[in-house]
Amino acid sequence: MRVLHFYKNALPDSLGGVEQVIDQIAQGTKLLGVKNTILALSNLPYPNKITINGYELIRAKRDFEFASNGFSWQSIALFRDLVNEVDLIHYHFPWPFADLVHTIINPKKPTILTYHSDIIRQKILLPIYRPLMHHFLKSVDYIVATSPNYLKTSLTLQNFLDKTSVIPIGLDSQTYPSPNPSLVRFFKAHFGNRFFLFVGAFRYYKGLHYLLEAAKTSRYPIVIAGAGPIESKLKVKVKKARLNNIFFVGQISEEAKNALLESCFAIVFPSHLRSEAFGVSLLEGAMYGKPLISCEIGTGTSFINIDHETGLVISPANSMELSQAMAWLWNHPEEALKMGKQARLRFQKLFTADQMAMSYYDLYRKALNH
Repeated sequence: MRVLHFYKNALPDSLGGVEQVIDQIAQGTKLLGVKNTILALSNLPYPNKITINGYELIRAKRDFEFASNGFSWQSIALFRDLVNEVDLIHYHFPWPFADLVHTIINPKKPTILTYHSDIIRQKILLPIYRPLMHHFLKSVDYIVATSPNYLKTSLTLQNFLDKTSVIPIGLDSQTYPSPNPSLVRFFKAHFGNRFFLFVGAFRYYKGLHYLLEAAKTSRYPIVIAGAGPIESKLKVKVKKARLNNIFFVGQISEEAKNALLESCFAIVFPSHLRSEAFGVSLLEGAMYGKPLISCEIGTGTSFINIDHETGLVISPANSMELSQAMAWLWNHPEEALKMGKQARLRFQKLFTADQMAMSYYDLYRKALNH
């Protein structure tokens, strides 16, 4: 079985959550006999074809980007040629350019679409794009939501319930390097034996401004790992407020990330908008058996984190509740430890890469036999 994944970004050029999911699907289904090819855009597509983690990555030159939507004329020709070589096409939504390419090429192959998120931010452009979007979603054979929470709350998906199923995102703990003991000791020496950890891109929907506000009253050490568009604003705010309990560690390696996940006391994940459709970093915290703090935004974050079972779920954009949640975990270490163990058990039950890969493999077979 040969599958073509089509998305605007891919590892190793981009380290976002969707890219990690595509990588995990490709690695997992490879073990079941699927030959995966990923077609993605790149600013520096050299070499334009590489093998990574057991699958083939083909890079097309990104010509320009508008409203977070990458365009590539080269990818249209590459997509048309690759369609003839594969048995099935797996799209990853949202990426309006893919809707356009699908409409232009009109591939006569089975199609699956993983619906990672609604279009949230582009409210002005959405009415213009909506007819193309609905045509695209109507034309694919099967749609996958990543959590029952998101399926229930997405107004767009309500129009396609007859062909939409849920396959939760899964992670393979074996692909994560074992935490380096010396790094674990280093982080604990610098940040203390107990500290809160945020890992992720610094984007508008991550709620990091509320985390900084919460830090003014909580005073507990908070390590923030990552980078992104609002990084400079966050650092200016920390400097002005003289928040000496905030530690920025920048864009870190996988080895350092795993050591931080091992070292930390709890995961704080303050995303406050539906643009945070699932929360891979939150899931990584569960995989490491850490208590979780997240916001109720009607998405997969509250499928991962169950309030007062695996952690605490608070109101979005509420720095006071966030501060109180951190204080509660800090002052109840035994309960926090129990929540972390429950988070790990929930991960093992619902969110392993093996389960995700098998579910996609079964759906691939269903699409091919349709």
